[in-house]
Amino acid sequence: MLLAELYFHNGPLLNYLHFSPLSHSPATVFDCSPLPKHHQTAVMGNCCFGGDGGDQSAIGGSSFHPNSNAPNDAVDGFLKSRGYHGLYTEIELSLSASNLRDRDVLSKSDPMAVIYTKGRDGSLQELGRTEVVLNSLSPQWIKKIIITYHFEMVQTLVFRVYDIDTQFHGIEEKMLKLEEQQLLGEGTCLLSEIVTKQNRTLPIDLVRKGESGSSTRPMKLGQLTVHAEECVASKTTTELVFRCMDLENKERFSKSQDPFLVISKCVESAHVVPICKTEVIQNDLNPTWKPVSISISQVGSKETPLVIECFDFNNNGRHELLGKVQKSLTQLENLHSSGQGENLFVPITVGKDHQTKVLKSRLFVDKFSESVHHTFLDYLDNGFEMNFMVAIDFTASNGNPRLPDSLHYIDHSGRPNAYQKAILEIGEVLQCYDSDKKFHAWGFGARPIDGPVSHCFNLNGSSGHSEVEGIQGIMTAYASALFNVTLAGPTLFGPVIAAAAMIASQSLAANEKKYFVLLIITDGVITDLQETKDALVNASDLPLSILIVGVGGADFKEMEILDADKGERLESTTGRVATRDIVQFVPFRDVQGGEISVVQSLLEELPSQFLTFMKNRDINPYTT
Repeated sequence: MLLAELYFHNGPLLNYLHFSPLSHSPATVFDCSPLPKHHQTAVMGNCCFGGDGGDQSAIGGSSFHPNSNAPNDAVDGFLKSRGYHGLYTEIELSLSASNLRDRDVLSKSDPMAVIYTKGRDGSLQELGRTEVVLNSLSPQWIKKIIITYHFEMVQTLVFRVYDIDTQFHGIEEKMLKLEEQQLLGEGTCLLSEIVTKQNRTLPIDLVRKGESGSSTRPMKLGQLTVHAEECVASKTTTELVFRCMDLENKERFSKSQDPFLVISKCVESAHVVPICKTEVIQNDLNPTWKPVSISISQVGSKETPLVIECFDFNNNGRHELLGKVQKSLTQLENLHSSGQGENLFVPITVGKDHQTKVLKSRLFVDKFSESVHHTFLDYLDNGFEMNFMVAIDFTASNGNPRLPDSLHYIDHSGRPNAYQKAILEIGEVLQCYDSDKKFHAWGFGARPIDGPVSHCFNLNGSSGHSEVEGIQGIMTAYASALFNVTLAGPTLFGPVIAAAAMIASQSLAANEKKYFVLLIITDGVITDLQETKDALVNASDLPLSILIVGVGGADFKEMEILDADKGERLESTTGRVATRDIVQFVPFRDVQGGEISVVQSLLEELPSQFLTFMKNRDINPYTT
């Protein structure tokens, strides 16, 4: 199903978004000019909202909840279903080399660099080529290579440097046949290794083809230096305040509407992708909404057509279209400068013709301002780190670890069980953001040898410290613990969350540049739900995010309460509300073997959670 069908058809996606099928028709299709491929990149997922929250959740059939600042879960869900995940930002790579081998007899080599991305299956996809530098063994290439950085993915890069034969010097670089050139050397690294280095500069040894990443010591054939810069457009954000006048009253039994706006961008083939919404304002035909912020990279460019739709909120989820306009950011800026309003229109059908009806209702832009915001990569560049932690469920419901039907069964063939797979996939991404690679690891719900049931014990068996060395250290400690504890119960999260929160609190007090990520892997629904809520509310003020993976066939619906993506902030027994969402939950079976991985499902929100914490604490990456 195409992106445009979000609005145009009374199908499953429409029902999921709870938009009224009567509100849209095929006339809603706009004549949107196709965008260049490199402009179709989003940054940080959702747009930001000014103020403390909206008056009402706009998307979905949820009931009124005052002062909620609920994420647009329906829009997010749709974007995720179409592959729009996590942090997207464009990175510009600059290359230079030194001490290259000289393959020419009468002159020095004429080097050109080629960059590839490497898939998990080992396949290479070319990203781009530099220009050819004549007669140089230490070239500094001018041409930059653009790559989209995905936080939640392991992005392996392969660099190859070729000596271009003299007979091919007049040919455009992209037309050169690489098999006809001499390979001077090959190097490989992860994109995350580059962006986490100070000054985002990484030296890479060049070796023979196929030897990069080898455990042996291959002969060095020179050195390649890679420098990364975040594209400026990724940091530019536009803040807007929208106002409407003279909205039509379509309520049968009252004299007012509950309006909200949905902002979408036009992409290729006249399709629209929702990127932002306002809060709902009750009983107002002349509403002024709270500020919304849209990054330039979210929409592609200031000239990209945007569709701004005004809906009347209904508790049953069937929101009625009140009118729409189509304007680019540049045109919205002009509206603001002129102080004039733009008339809304609605699609209508006359016979077999699809037409538009211009309304007296008008949209105004009361504020339009642009600013450069600190990004996730800005913090990494200034030495901030993400520290990985893990807590593993050892309750008896997992089954006897020595039997093949157990979730904890370790297959001697090397095939990882669900627990091992989650640790490997999450750890593979996060370890690059932790310089010392010492990870806290706990177990819960088991009885250590000659002891009572513990709901937070050190996985390494130590009574004094919980850290292990690297991802392999976690795997080793996990396998050892299976034979040194007795599986028991019940399933309690509170103690391990409290342990992680204590470490995060101590780090914050010491002004360390650390943000902690706790991965909890469990096979069942927790029995201390309110205690867990209390712990999460208390932890929401700390540099901590919590990822929860549900393994096995249990019904995890109760667990979704902990994930505020559904719109409601967690509340403690004392009535305190979480200052931010720090939990991301996913059942392993929903993503295992599917289009998206556990890693992408869990990690996509981490950068925005990280940035929300830094913003709440007013922590500037360049003044700490």
